Amino acid sequence: QLQLVESGGGLVQPGGSLRLSCAASGFTLGYYPIGWFRQAPGKEREGVSCISSSGGTRNYADSVKGRFTISRDNAKNTVYLQMNSLKPEDTAVYYCAAYTQGFCRPSGSSWYESDYRGQGTQVTVSS
Repeated sequence: QLQLVESGGGLVQPGGSLRLSCAASGFTLGYYPIGWFRQAPGKEREGVSCISSSGGTRNYADSVKGRFTISRDNAKNTVYLQMNSLKPEDTAVYYCAAYTQGFCRPSGSSWYESDYRGQGTQVTVSS
């Protein structure tokens, strides 16, 4: 079965850090661009960050630039999102998605162009 599974979410205080993981099963993640997205209650899904299959190109939403870092370890079939200096407005369910065709853009609409999508992991930033 082809699937993506996110992990690493949780409750963290403002200013804290979390590292999310996106692991693939049933296919080789390293062939494809991967994106991270998030959706807060009552808000539309937004793009957070994208990474090319080689890892050489990375893009970020303006809201997370300088705080979040996307990376990948193709040997482990996993993509990561390191989140530092977290703010309450980062609270959301975070999802990863893979693109077998085309490419990822850090925008909400890009989610619908993906081919494989995870179920999400909750990130809550609160004191």
